[in-house]
Amino acid sequence: MRAAMLAATAVILCAGQAHAGAFGIREQSTQAQGLSYAGAASGSGGVSSIFWNPATITMNPGFVSEQNLTFIGLSSEIRPAPGTNPAFAGLGGSGDIGQGAVVPAGATSYQLSDRLWLGLSTGAPFGLVTKPRDVWAGEVYGRSSRIFSLAFNPVIGFKVNEWLALAAGPNIEYFRLTLRQALPIPGISPVVYPSGFLKGESWGVGFTAGATITPRDGTVLGIGYRSSVHHDIDGSIGVPLLALAPLAGQVRAKLNTPDKLSVGLTQAITPVARVNLGFEWDNWSRLGTVGIVSKTLGLPVNNLPLNYKDGYTYAIGAEYDASANLTLRTGFAYETSPIDFSNRSVRLPDGDRYIASVGASYRWNQQLTLNLAYSHFFLDRSRILAGIGRDYNVGNIAFAGVVDSSADVVSVGFRYVFGAPQAPAPAPIIRKY
Repeated sequence: MRAAMLAATAVILCAGQAHAGAFGIREQSTQAQGLSYAGAASGSGGVSSIFWNPATITMNPGFVSEQNLTFIGLSSEIRPAPGTNPAFAGLGGSGDIGQGAVVPAGATSYQLSDRLWLGLSTGAPFGLVTKPRDVWAGEVYGRSSRIFSLAFNPVIGFKVNEWLALAAGPNIEYFRLTLRQALPIPGISPVVYPSGFLKGESWGVGFTAGATITPRDGTVLGIGYRSSVHHDIDGSIGVPLLALAPLAGQVRAKLNTPDKLSVGLTQAITPVARVNLGFEWDNWSRLGTVGIVSKTLGLPVNNLPLNYKDGYTYAIGAEYDASANLTLRTGFAYETSPIDFSNRSVRLPDGDRYIASVGASYRWNQQLTLNLAYSHFFLDRSRILAGIGRDYNVGNIAFAGVVDSSADVVSVGFRYVFGAPQAPAPAPIIRKY
């Protein structure tokens, strides 16, 4: 009986294999989004660039705040394919599992002297909401997934000289997840399978650091690093049946989020035009396999073989000052996903993506600038396979699927300058105003 209980617990906890921090949110800056985040580490995202590189804070004289609000409209549908267990294939596809989400982010910088700055960045570095139909062919692998995070990143920046600036600060992060999936019970129809759930949350602390190099007016090279954050996740399992009630209880897991390296280059071509390049490396492979321990039973009950690959993003973008008050932007990026056929699940059917973006800034007056950006994400069609011999295996129930996904992202924001700088700080980017 105890072995059966452990096996059933493993079925519930298998839900955690899909998402535990494995979806990064790059939407931290409206301004940078218009460039597909090209040059974000070299300051193209304004004050909000401190998410990628805290040293860009020294590029903002005075007391400046930016606030951004982004709507992420994800569309993703999973259709069962040949190879799906016949008892489930007739239940049909997932429907659109995408759920629209609004992501706020902000950053503020304050210049203390001609060499010293203080700042604060807030946002959600990880998150996802997906929800297929409750009854569908892949229900034992996922009925809903929610991941929420919030990070507070105070930084201090120091301008060493006219060409070098350094900055660093702690990164305080909150992480929470709630995962649901059908619980296969022998003898009853898959149409009426009850749902089991896994919930957990944690606080963790990491750090950010970075540098900007300005060899001459009009050229900025930025390098930024966000460390991994270690989370000791405390959670709980819930089951709907009295016979499985002993399974309900507390669990714990140790999870390390991926660290990120960002490199950006901004180059002025004319006094009113700039080209931006960007590169990001996300160390998703460090997640590896996450162990799950039941506090109720006092035993390891499962492990989560996430086995993600590292993610890489390459971006190029351009800005043009159409007038003293209006700046136009466009950009393109290619991102290799940490998820492929070997580790793809119904909760996160991600794949390589192509990102096309446009954006604009309008200077309303000397204090207020309004920002707007739109991006479309093109994702390659991908395949899912779960069951015997795969990392994702619930009750030896085979599921094969084909995924079509895309996303539209709209962001609005503003930049407000509260006062003049205490000391002049030469702008590293040539502008005509």
